[in-house]
Amino acid sequence: MSGRRLLIGVIAMGVIVPAILFFLLGLESITQFLTVAATCFLAWGLADLTATILSHPRLEDRSPRKALREWEKGRSEESSVTSDE
Repeated sequence: MSGRRLLIGVIAMGVIVPAILFFLLGLESITQFLTVAATCFLAWGLADLTATILSHPRLEDRSPRKALREWEKGRSEESSVTSDE
């Protein structure tokens, strides 16, 4: 996530949307505002994470077996690099 995207998300989902909901729902205490803000911010974070995961193709023209072989090969290469250090 880029810095600009994060900043816009924090401002929109951590301040602006909760403030609008706070006033439209007629809430009164600061704890209610913070609860709404935390809920909006968490929901935005989960939605962004889900969108990021779904935007990447999983197999990219590979069979599941070939993808598993490549994954295992990558793991064995990583373990050999760390054991050499």
